Amino acid sequence: MDQVVNDINAINEVEKQLLKDRLSRLVAGFQARLGPRSPGELFAARAPGRVNLIGEHTDYNDGWVLPIAITRDVLMVGAARDDERVRLYAMDLADEVAFDLAENAFDDRHTWSNYIRGVIDVLQRRGFTLRGMDIAFTGNVPRGGGLSSSAALEVAAVMLLKALCGLEIPPLEDIKMAQQAENEFVGVRCGIMDQFISRLGRRHHALLIDCRTLEYRQIPWPADDVQLLVVDTKVERGLAGSAYNQRRLECETGARILAEKLPHVKALRDVTEEQFAAQAALLDEVVRRRCAHVVGENSRTLAAAKALAAGDYAKLGRLMIASHESLRDLYEVSCRELDAVVEIALATEGVYGARMTGGGFGGCAIALVAAGALSRLAANLRREYPKVAGHLPGLLPTIAGDGAAVRPLAAWQEEVMGQ
Repeated sequence: MDQVVNDINAINEVEKQLLKDRLSRLVAGFQARLGPRSPGELFAARAPGRVNLIGEHTDYNDGWVLPIAITRDVLMVGAARDDERVRLYAMDLADEVAFDLAENAFDDRHTWSNYIRGVIDVLQRRGFTLRGMDIAFTGNVPRGGGLSSSAALEVAAVMLLKALCGLEIPPLEDIKMAQQAENEFVGVRCGIMDQFISRLGRRHHALLIDCRTLEYRQIPWPADDVQLLVVDTKVERGLAGSAYNQRRLECETGARILAEKLPHVKALRDVTEEQFAAQAALLDEVVRRRCAHVVGENSRTLAAAKALAAGDYAKLGRLMIASHESLRDLYEVSCRELDAVVEIALATEGVYGARMTGGGFGGCAIALVAAGALSRLAANLRREYPKVAGHLPGLLPTIAGDGAAVRPLAAWQEEVMGQ
């Protein structure tokens, strides 16, 4: 959605129409590719992507994060089979794969299928009885953009498989299984934030998550005061092949060294800024920079949650800016294009703050914008960003959306399509 509107109700209407059109096309694609099924046999699931307002690279350090679910999502429809055959159809790629449940394995060719295969693998290893199924899906979360398209796919798969196989699993276990699929099957050592917000996001709320205890708090966001613009640099990043895993190792190394002097430390989340300042000399330069970011980011995240709850958008914006500077200079996961987006945004009247979001090395940035200023910011980005990047950015105005859901297709059609 590169059209930019300043009215929240207009954003809602655009997204509702988009969902209606996408669901209609997906059902038609399922029937054409995987064979006709009666509406009563089909279930539909959706799971959103996310942006993180603040709290970057803190989740796998047992810290705090403050994400929202966005209105972009993965839609998935499926029907159970009477055998153990699984057929998966990625409609956006026009690609299909089939296998028996007993032969589920990592697929080097159809790599997109591994996110669903991983969920199947986790459910099987946890002792759940599965049945064969036909599944088709589509997504409009930009792939490789740092908006958690992979987590959305995993969470949608968990939701749909539960419905198709009659499984009763509580929400926190949904989240853990989706993360486990990415960690152990796909091979990316992601934290738990992406799956958490995709599953438990709430419309017009941000979610403060304690990634150690998994306690969480919904924080209301009155969307008529400020809006969020997600800016896709169109610089794709391969998370598994990037420096993500190296950064995680550096943080674990730092925590282990600090624990020699601070026995209570199990992860960087346990280190205060004062304690870190006193012990930083124990660490080599690179590890020290990585740890300094995480320790400071945890403090910023808790402060940001308080600022959002109080409606103090100026303070929230300042914390976002400080977060970006830390990610750029200490964690070293920004890039020229992300920095350019932030600089253009901060030079625009009506912008409270901006920062990169996601793992980094490309992907997206976000800007916190006063109501009515979205069009001005969009114009500035379209004019100035190509001078740096050589191409236009993708622009996605969003509100905090709902988390994942699954229901019979007929119920979706009644709600979304008026059928």
